[in-house]
Amino acid sequence: MRRLLTVVGVLIAILSVIPVLKSAEEKNSALPEETKEQRDARMKWWREARFGMFIHWGVYSVPAGTYDGKEIAGIGEWIMNRGKIPVDVYAKYTEKFNPVKFNADEWVSIAKNAGMKYIVITSKHHDGFAMFHSKASKYNIYDATPFKRDPLKELSEACEKQGVKLGFYYSQAQDWHHPGGAASGGHWDKEKQDGDMTEYIKNIAMPQVKEILSNYGKIAVLWWDTPTDMTKERAEMLLPLLQLQPGIIWNNRLGGGYHGDTETPEQFIPATGYPGRDWETCMTMNGTWGYKSYDHNWKPVEVLLRNLVDIASKGGNYLLNVGPTSEGQIPEPSVERLKEVGKWIKANGDAIYCTSASPFKRLGWGRCTQKPFDAAQGRPSILYFHVFDWPKDGKLVVPGLKNKINNSYLLTDQNKSKLAVTPGEEGTVVIAVGEKAPDPIVSVVVAEIEGVPDVTVPPLVQESDGSIILLPGDAEIHGSAKVQNSHGKENIGYWTDVSCFVTWKFKVIKPGKFNVEITSACEGKGGSEYTVSVGNESLKGMVDGTGKWDKFKSKKLGVISIPEAGMVELVVKPLNKKNAGVMNLQSITLKPCG
Repeated sequence: MRRLLTVVGVLIAILSVIPVLKSAEEKNSALPEETKEQRDARMKWWREARFGMFIHWGVYSVPAGTYDGKEIAGIGEWIMNRGKIPVDVYAKYTEKFNPVKFNADEWVSIAKNAGMKYIVITSKHHDGFAMFHSKASKYNIYDATPFKRDPLKELSEACEKQGVKLGFYYSQAQDWHHPGGAASGGHWDKEKQDGDMTEYIKNIAMPQVKEILSNYGKIAVLWWDTPTDMTKERAEMLLPLLQLQPGIIWNNRLGGGYHGDTETPEQFIPATGYPGRDWETCMTMNGTWGYKSYDHNWKPVEVLLRNLVDIASKGGNYLLNVGPTSEGQIPEPSVERLKEVGKWIKANGDAIYCTSASPFKRLGWGRCTQKPFDAAQGRPSILYFHVFDWPKDGKLVVPGLKNKINNSYLLTDQNKSKLAVTPGEEGTVVIAVGEKAPDPIVSVVVAEIEGVPDVTVPPLVQESDGSIILLPGDAEIHGSAKVQNSHGKENIGYWTDVSCFVTWKFKVIKPGKFNVEITSACEGKGGSEYTVSVGNESLKGMVDGTGKWDKFKSKKLGVISIPEAGMVELVVKPLNKKNAGVMNLQSITLKPCG
């Protein structure tokens, strides 16, 4: 009770000196008023960083995905929930959690050498186990394990020494160990888990958040997660504690209607980013966040690097995860990949750090980032062209750029040898880059331009073989559906309103008859009807169930005629009478008959 009174007293003191927030978006007396200029200053380092390390580490690394002799499906840190492990049984794993090979300096060096500017580590995940010396609960790595050390303290010291910013993940709502903590899917060990959630927030979450924001130096980020059962009132019990770290950045997962500073797409890259919002894609290197001994599905370096470039080109940050073992080591496949990423960033980091989103809607050969004119640094406006598919003829065609290119060179060319720039067909610019790519994964071509980038979006044009490929990023969506990314593939999803329809406009050079093919996904049995129309011609289709929203299949709809050359519009429209999930639409392809 004395501890509770102390916490309440601290909160009262904090609240007494905090001005009222007057934002139209979210009003909360626990946060200070902030101007746009103040917010921009607070977010500056984060927007410039572009790349960070996520660390999911906890007692779940002991079972490492296996319980009672069985491999438990799902992500490693959810094994207690997915395996319905009783509280007391799971707690015994702490007796075997002794990460004597943990070396904070080594972890921070791995992140820094990979080009990562900040680290976010799990201080407490949903299993309720604290990875720091907490006085609020003895269920922590110092008191409950043979380790008897505080890794977060060591990590904070290593980060400060090496100039890497540190953030903490904290599961504020889900807690499968302490009574009253929320649990996705409900409690399975009710005798141990049932309780009053508000009391749990008061007695566990509030004091632990106070600890991690008070005892570990400068904390740059607080990463909330899964706001299960979080009401506005419960969220407002935690918000005042953020004032213990002035300038801290926090995400959109607190709950209670609070949006925080950042959007957090998980395991996908939003097709157009989040215009007007700061955002950060978090992703795993294999199929799990927390360590699983048998998950060897490692992403290639090419995927990791191109993800980083893709995210930066849309104005976001890349928070890439590692899941250390119970011995305290980052798995070697993660280390190997981060070394390779670090080599690329060492040579090409100027095209990632401090950049903003691309002015181009699409670039068939890659992506673009940019930096604005800066008189103080004597820097012109710069476009960085990240080339995934190097042109075989050595000519990089840039569509729709109206600005004059004053200078162009390969970023890795220390001599900055000038590349020839000439006008191309239909408003394009051609940069003579040579036939050999400097890098087999992503090569960067620099273009110094006059003024602010002025780019027109060229129309979609029929391919040289006569085919027409219509992708989500080129569609105009009339309604509430939106472009999303499922496992690296863009699609039009969240299509639940039958009044919503999708159109594409494209230029036909060779008219005629075309076979129409649609690639889509639908959970369950499907059954939604739709039409695909061009002019006066229309084909009717039925959405097939593929089992999952991200399991895509292609099917032929029939033949449609386009009798004349010129601009054409294709329309996809549902015929359902009631709102329901229509489909996730990945592409429409028209191929010439014969």
